[in-house]
Amino acid sequence: MKMSRRSFLQLTAACAAFNIVPSRVLGRAAPSGKIVMGMIGVGGMGTVNMDAFLHLDDVVVRAVCDVNGRKMQEAKARVDRHNGNRDCATLSDFRALCARADIDAVMLATPNHSHAMIGILAAQQGKAVYAETPFAHTSAEGTALAESITRHRCVWQTGSWQRSQCHFQKAVAAVQGGRIGKVARIEVGLPGGGRGPAASPVPVVPPLALDWRAWQGNVPERAYQGVCDFHWRWVSTWGGGILADWIGHHGDIALWGADRSDEPVSAAGQGLYPRDGLYDTATAFRFRCIYRDGMELLVADGGQLEKGVGVRWIGQRGDWVWVTRGALESSEPQILEDVDTGALGARNGLYRDFIDCVKSRRPTLVPAEAARKAANLGHLGERTMRG
Repeated sequence: MKMSRRSFLQLTAACAAFNIVPSRVLGRAAPSGKIVMGMIGVGGMGTVNMDAFLHLDDVVVRAVCDVNGRKMQEAKARVDRHNGNRDCATLSDFRALCARADIDAVMLATPNHSHAMIGILAAQQGKAVYAETPFAHTSAEGTALAESITRHRCVWQTGSWQRSQCHFQKAVAAVQGGRIGKVARIEVGLPGGGRGPAASPVPVVPPLALDWRAWQGNVPERAYQGVCDFHWRWVSTWGGGILADWIGHHGDIALWGADRSDEPVSAAGQGLYPRDGLYDTATAFRFRCIYRDGMELLVADGGQLEKGVGVRWIGQRGDWVWVTRGALESSEPQILEDVDTGALGARNGLYRDFIDCVKSRRPTLVPAEAARKAANLGHLGERTMRG
């Protein structure tokens, strides 16, 4: 799916409108070896990420940003307690944070629909970016974001943390090392389900601390129905359900293990979608992608696959490797014996890896292009299943 020039300009217009002073070099704290960060989106995973960065000795968190004033003040309090002062700035507009010349890098953990808009602006302003999955909300937005990252030489790390885990690395190294021969088929099992608590059938007043219009960003405005925190993911305007939540993790591992740099040439499948109410993302799904060399990649909610949630690579002879969070198996024990993961460039966790790469400018463990391709599997499946 290509993005027209007009669509691209519309997506980047909001970013360019606040282009004050690009930060092309490391911030004021850089000579001492410190990387100065700003946090955009400080609920849920945003708080988890912020706490992780706070505990790195060479990171200073200088500003937090959220359209929910309560969450923003809570995040500031956490930072100030950690730093032993009251210096952390609060900014309700991400554009203002990205425009600050004293910020080297940003952490991005907002709902899916705003990933590309904020990521493009951060890249334009010369910031390094640590961003949550999925890479972008649509394939077209992903293309625009990837182009901006390349153009501005942005250091980008996507939070596909499974890449930093030993058993995922061992599985990938075994498959890449030819232990099962040429990969003929990949099975990607994701969790199923996906509906939040009942939404209000009529508009209600948003919480006082929440700037509802700002939360919606660049998507068409709609009335508040009591759905915001976490459960936005079951509404296709803002998220993509379980498929979007997990494809950036298991989909990324699947492609990494098979060492695929190309896109599928065809896809087919079907999903089960709610027919009433606000929630409209797939609660069950199954689709198959075919690559130019005939390799098949099947994505389904785990209940439809023999091994359930996880990734299984199957070789042409029938040998296989399967990995999930907390488990690693193979069709024969010797497939996983004495596997060397050194060639993967595996490092000391994504947060540490990101900061090291900001300093060195070398590629991160989860670069933008890998994250874009993983997210694209979900976008392709979604288009296919919806017809």
